[in-house]
Amino acid sequence: MKRYGPIDRKKIRTYPLSKRPSKVEIGALACPHKKGASFGDFLGSLPGMLGAKDLIAVAAAVIKARKAGRHVVLGMGAHPIKVGLSPVIIDLIKRDVITAVATNGACIIHDFELSFIGRTSEDVAEGLEHGTFGMAEETGSLLNRAIKAGVKKGMGIGESVGRMLQKSRFKHKGLSIFGAGYRKGIPTTVHVAMGADIIHMHPTADGGAIGTGSMRDFLTLASVLGDMDGGVYINLGSAVILPEVFLKALTMARNTGRKVQEITTVNMDFIQHYRPRENVLRRPTMIKGKSYALTGHHELMLPLLAAAIIEEA
Repeated sequence: MKRYGPIDRKKIRTYPLSKRPSKVEIGALACPHKKGASFGDFLGSLPGMLGAKDLIAVAAAVIKARKAGRHVVLGMGAHPIKVGLSPVIIDLIKRDVITAVATNGACIIHDFELSFIGRTSEDVAEGLEHGTFGMAEETGSLLNRAIKAGVKKGMGIGESVGRMLQKSRFKHKGLSIFGAGYRKGIPTTVHVAMGADIIHMHPTADGGAIGTGSMRDFLTLASVLGDMDGGVYINLGSAVILPEVFLKALTMARNTGRKVQEITTVNMDFIQHYRPRENVLRRPTMIKGKSYALTGHHELMLPLLAAAIIEEA
């Protein structure tokens, strides 16, 4: 067995620090905030690296896309509505920044309740214990009625709900994302997992209408993505439904001959889950395009991104 002693440090080779490539330089360091400074000053004070650098890059990609007349599509789960971001999203729709919205089935529920009564999000555990979870009468009856009426007119779920809310006399209908989309004339699509939403438990639920409406919305989203070359897709807080729907809709667009290669995809969430990482970020941009993962609380990250877009535009 070979016997080992200490390594001979006299044989260690070094080189000048000035010759070594470095990842961090003083030009990229943050600047302390000054009282009374503008938001533009704040953006300029951020360190030019990692998440801060990506946030600015995403804002720039959105601005570039809209200047070129390309789509900026927001795919989202319901949590952004529950943490108070509807006014921010509606403002971006009004500013022609967001050109299409795709959501899961829960979004129409919270969007409706905010518009109808000015509050949403129940205590699930307490309601589950007594069998009352999800059983609010108006939420089930009015949304299911709107879906059935809209589907009969050839609409998808998103347009059906947006039309109902826009034509309503609800005190807070100005807080509706779907109403804003209907007013603006942009696609708002809803992608349902049957049995996943509280309105499916109500006796007024029509599985045929829900399925037909959601299928129409899926085909509409595929059509929108067909015009997204040079555009941006943002996945905000959907870990499963929207990443899966986006991948299939993008496949359909490419399969039917649409050139959708030079795209920017973004995932914004607390945790970078598998499906958003693969189906939104990596796979769609393997040939061309760029992708960014912005990790953090929705109630902080989306207002920051929205403000950066408005400020830089």
